[in-house]
Amino acid sequence: MSQAFRYYLQVRYGECDAQKVVFNARYGDYVDLAATEFLNHTCDESQMPGGALDYQVVKLTIEWKAPARYRDHLEISVRSTHIGNTSFTLEMEMVNADTRQFIARAEITGVTVHPVTLEKIPVPDAMRKGLEQGGRGDFIDHAGRFARENATVEA
Repeated sequence: MSQAFRYYLQVRYGECDAQKVVFNARYGDYVDLAATEFLNHTCDESQMPGGALDYQVVKLTIEWKAPARYRDHLEISVRSTHIGNTSFTLEMEMVNADTRQFIARAEITGVTVHPVTLEKIPVPDAMRKGLEQGGRGDFIDHAGRFARENATVEA
């Protein structure tokens, strides 16, 4: 299995609830952001949303273990765990990037679709190759800054 791709973000005030922790629905947003950045990073961008194909999420599960709070820095690691004929599954783990506390685990299953008709289409070869190759330890922060493994995330 290849090294995971990692996506970094900082929890914003508007993402927190009255208990001063991240509102549960926001984790779905975080998963979607990490999946999108992973796919844009590992797959041929001409085939990604806005290009020759799109995908629809058909399953999203999140298992929470600890709360994330305002201004926490989160690291979301993303790995491709299954590639079918028309679907793919990504597994994610979310930790506090500073304390390494485990926050949540998520799994997202997407189905590749034609961008206009939204009919299922086979996972294109270039996308399949990108999913198989994985993140190679690369990471991107919320501002879209890219780095390779063993580099430091700039503040």
